[in-house]
Amino acid sequence: MVKIAVAGVAGRMGAHIVQAIMQRDGAELVGGFEAPGSPAVGKSLAGVVGLSGVEGVVGDDPAEALAEAQVLIDFTAPGASVKHLKECASLGKAAVIGTTGLSETHKKSLAAQAKKVPVVFAPNMSVGVNLMFKLAAQMAEVLGPDYALELVEAHHDQKKDAPSGTAVRLIENLCQVRGWDPEEACRHGRVGMTGARTSNELGVSVIRGGDIVGEHTVYFIANGERLELTHRAHSRTTFAQGAVRAALWVVEQEPGLYDMQDVLGLREASGEQQ
Repeated sequence: MVKIAVAGVAGRMGAHIVQAIMQRDGAELVGGFEAPGSPAVGKSLAGVVGLSGVEGVVGDDPAEALAEAQVLIDFTAPGASVKHLKECASLGKAAVIGTTGLSETHKKSLAAQAKKVPVVFAPNMSVGVNLMFKLAAQMAEVLGPDYALELVEAHHDQKKDAPSGTAVRLIENLCQVRGWDPEEACRHGRVGMTGARTSNELGVSVIRGGDIVGEHTVYFIANGERLELTHRAHSRTTFAQGAVRAALWVVEQEPGLYDMQDVLGLREASGEQQ
């Protein structure tokens, strides 16, 4: 039985992660915490996540929540995730980080801590999206430069970062195949007299509104035909289930920085190197 603690247990993903842990054989919830000052601190976990059968109360001390845990699942905020990972590293605990919007400084800090403990860090924990990462790159390579690349992503109106972490990963993969620098190739939200489309640009459009969980579409457009590769998340449950799958996997690994391609065996299948 893998013992799991959850950071930000009262947040948008909290209940979904707790439910995924409860439903997964071999997984056990041993602690959940929030930031000091959160109104959820001190309340029962069952009441906070709205699920019966969940024991314990919401704390505000990561070290206390991690005391019995083997691994932490964290979908909080960039600064908080870095802080929590440092706590994991000091205690010898593995971690699964699904937080998006991390800066290069945050990512460097994650990489440094991953030298001490095994860490899975991925912008999207969905199994389907991680297969999409691979398929999009393969399609771009096979179709070649005659097919223009465009990307559209949509999320709920409370999402703070744009483009989404998933879109950024797709951009990186597509640009790598084409040999482009993402900073130079991306055309974000075309406005005004932009001129004719060039052959070495990647158009990126962002939609925000309502309660959209997450949608990503990559367009491969040529004269005479168009292919579209789309992933739609209907519920945050899919991200939570992927995170728990990653948690069960990462506790068996050596210290290092991994992602869902490693968890799902997709990297080995193609001989990729991280």
